[in-house]
Amino acid sequence: MNLQNNRFLQGTAASVPIAIGYLPIAVTFGVLSTQSGISVFQAVLMSLLVYAGASQFMAVSMWLTGAGLFEIVAATFVLNFRQLIMSMTLMNFLRHLPVRQKSPLSLFITDETFAVTSMNLSHNQSLSESPQASYPYLAGLFGTTYASWVIGTLIGAGLANVIPPSVSAGMSIALYAMFIGLLLPAVRESHKVLLLAVVSMLISWLFSFFMDTGWRIVFATLIASFIGVFLPTKR
Repeated sequence: MNLQNNRFLQGTAASVPIAIGYLPIAVTFGVLSTQSGISVFQAVLMSLLVYAGASQFMAVSMWLTGAGLFEIVAATFVLNFRQLIMSMTLMNFLRHLPVRQKSPLSLFITDETFAVTSMNLSHNQSLSESPQASYPYLAGLFGTTYASWVIGTLIGAGLANVIPPSVSAGMSIALYAMFIGLLLPAVRESHKVLLLAVVSMLISWLFSFFMDTGWRIVFATLIASFIGVFLPTKR
């Protein structure tokens, strides 16, 4: 039990940078959604059930433009299709865990927690013995970031009448800063990652001329991943 508690605390500690980064974004979502006419309960419930920042912001934006429920659900599915790729990749590292543990973990994967976890596990030779591949560690990592997102949404929704819209709009830059912060360590370690990042950006830019955002993200991810399979890996 002490070992499991220690690993849970280690996972919680590893999640702190991500959790701190989530807070201002979640607060921004809470403010924007409530200022758009969504109730505090609905905003928090969306963060509890959807737990996908980009999709939640998009859903609120589409709702304001009068989009129907089917359109919002379809766009969210397309935008979150990358979760399938991330889940398959991450679960490949966690083959030693039983399904009853992997199933709940898969519900809390985000871009940031996936990046941290995959970087940690890709360098481990014996995953079954690695603390970072244990269920308590991952539960601490995923659970803390999830709690941060939900709590941030609640705070933002509660402060919606206090924070000016101009200020809340400027807070969204934290999302891009966090993605850059996660990308840079991997780029420093591997030129392959840098190349794939550039390729995916170019593909996304080219597709922006004739493709919606959701499909653009999906195809850029799939094509860059396919290219990455054939690039030599430094050993």
